[in-house]
Amino acid sequence: MKIQNSYEQSDYGKLYLVPTPIGNLDDMTFRAVNVLKEVDLIAAEDTRHTKKLLSHFSIHNELISYHEHNRFERIPILLEKLRQGKHIALVSDAGMPAISDPGFELVREAIANDVSVIVLPGANAAVSALVGSGLATESFYFHGFLPRKNRDKLDVLERLKHLQATIIFYESPHRVLDTLQALKQQFGDRNAALARELTKIYEQYIRGTIDEIAQYVKQHPLRGECVIVVEGYSGEAAPADDEWWEELTLEEHVLYYEKEENLSHKEAMKRAAKDRNMSKRDVYQALHVKKTE
Repeated sequence: MKIQNSYEQSDYGKLYLVPTPIGNLDDMTFRAVNVLKEVDLIAAEDTRHTKKLLSHFSIHNELISYHEHNRFERIPILLEKLRQGKHIALVSDAGMPAISDPGFELVREAIANDVSVIVLPGANAAVSALVGSGLATESFYFHGFLPRKNRDKLDVLERLKHLQATIIFYESPHRVLDTLQALKQQFGDRNAALARELTKIYEQYIRGTIDEIAQYVKQHPLRGECVIVVEGYSGEAAPADDEWWEELTLEEHVLYYEKEENLSHKEAMKRAAKDRNMSKRDVYQALHVKKTE
């Protein structure tokens, strides 16, 4: 167990997580500007992008890159500076650091090394989209980006489809239609909202069912990063036991996937095999070979 008293005196420096605007520069807080001016070093996802932000607020501190591709070599360097008493601010290109970026790994290592991690409140696309969606906010689940491959995407959505909380996804504009179609396939046609270009002059919310939003996107190709917000499952709660199929015969198990999830017979057999920890060949033989004997 570790207890952090954030503002106690320490020989170590502090790691500040500083949110930056997701579009509108006026969303930068006074505190965020002051922290960026006062720290010894700013670790940025893209130094070229961050230089523009710093220039706008007349901040001239030293910059170092910290991103997905160099995080393993950068973390020891940043930790050593923190141990030397240097204060460091971590920023991403937009929004809250460590959300859908490798900042969490630096935070984890800082905590493990007894460095205080100070989180500043500020801009965040997920919460902004949720509040503006018109969907329930008392309980929500943030997933971030889904896998790019369709099969992997469907597998993740299969695991999420019985969540009763509102669900939030990030998506790029050129993959958003595929994701909406995958959502329709796994979730059914639930109420949803798509927010894009948040806080910018072309900010847009598209609210309706998943299918209505997909049809709109087909006719109006989108630009800008997107946030998809989907209402939670409103049916009966999913079985707590992962082996919900236990009382079904193998044939009923496969038939369930065919009827309820509209899968082909081949895909339904694959899913049933995975559930039961069987080989696909054994499922096929049990359903087809034995019937012909």
